[in-house]
Amino acid sequence: MIENRSAEDYLETILLLSERQSEVHRIDVARAANVSQPAVQKAVNLLINKGYVATDGMHIRLTASGKKYASDVYERHCTISAFLVKLGVPAPAAERDACEMEHVVSAETYAAIKRFVGKN
Repeated sequence: MIENRSAEDYLETILLLSERQSEVHRIDVARAANVSQPAVQKAVNLLINKGYVATDGMHIRLTASGKKYASDVYERHCTISAFLVKLGVPAPAAERDACEMEHVVSAETYAAIKRFVGKN
């Protein structure tokens, strides 16, 4: 588990980039996250130390545990966003709010949200 919300966001960004392109570079992550390359490097180092990503110096790839973690975070994001939209929140606001809520929602609340949106 990562104690750092932004590290979870980086994992999620790397996951989404890796689904769209064969190789993920730090500059890709920086552009997608709208941050500097030094910020990405710091996050990548943290994620390497946690065992969630590996790099050959140029390319960043998720490890098996990193892919699982990133997928879980992204699933929470999508589920919470769908929940908010079902409640009548406009999609752009639901996306923004889901980005925040995905990091702090309790397991019990998330399970209830999943049931509500039919993602058991």
